[in-house]
Amino acid sequence: MNTLETQSCPECQASLVDDMQNGEIVCSTCGIVVADQMADYGPETISSNLEDKMRLARATGQTTYSQHDLGIATEISISSKDFSGKAINHEVANQMHNLRKWQQRVRVSTPRERRLANVLSKMGETCNGLGLSKNVLETASMIYRNLDGHVDVKGKSVVSITAATIYMACKQCNVVRSLEEICQGICPPKDVKSKVKLAARYYRTMVMEMGQLTAPVVTMDKYISKIANMTQTEARVERLALEIAEKTKDSSMTDGKAPNGIASAYLYVASILLGQNILQRDVSSIAGVTEVTIRNRCKEILTSYKLKITLRPSLAKI
Repeated sequence: MNTLETQSCPECQASLVDDMQNGEIVCSTCGIVVADQMADYGPETISSNLEDKMRLARATGQTTYSQHDLGIATEISISSKDFSGKAINHEVANQMHNLRKWQQRVRVSTPRERRLANVLSKMGETCNGLGLSKNVLETASMIYRNLDGHVDVKGKSVVSITAATIYMACKQCNVVRSLEEICQGICPPKDVKSKVKLAARYYRTMVMEMGQLTAPVVTMDKYISKIANMTQTEARVERLALEIAEKTKDSSMTDGKAPNGIASAYLYVASILLGQNILQRDVSSIAGVTEVTIRNRCKEILTSYKLKITLRPSLAKI
């Protein structure tokens, strides 16, 4: 319990104390309950900068698996003044600096905690760089924590194990990302090929050890939506491409062909029908196929089907 010096009991004028366990303010002498709920005196700082507010906040409000301490650790803030605004002398400042340093060391004291903090930090950077949602990051963090309990991950490449874990999380969350795309967001271009090969081996090991033998089927709609989002295509073009894909899904035109090329062709055909200026070069670079592949798939679509669209007439301006 903490004593409140600025308040007094309305009955006996004695000092009041905070009952942290019950969340009440009671009198230290007669025991009367003055308030059933303790007041919130606000954050530690009144700064308008969001970064300072988050750094000096009492708690985050929720836990997260993407941090090795689940995001519930308390940090000693860096400040030259105490809680009342008075300046801290030199000896106390040095003492607080030593406490802050040892607190950081104790948080990751074991090799397993250091490895966990390193991998989770790399996952957060990769997901932010690839534009993946927080759901994918949390799923990948849980997968790695489960993997750390089943398989000895000591000595494994941080980049490759991170890529394999994010790839498995993308499959579970129905997010279309290839292993090569994930590795491109982590390592330099010269190391992508070797890291993809090692990450694929790690992924197979994870599947065998964790028992996740099946994955959700990625449909053509998800490939079209992925390419449309990455190329910033208009929504009406994406809707028309999805409609064309739905009308032609029963044909054998897509058998044995890469889904990226077919999805790019659907988007390009839809953009031509709606009069939108989308370059084949931009779509091919995002989809990972050549411009020749897109032209060939467009030719197959246009020769196999007769497309007809009806546009709503625009109102004439008076």
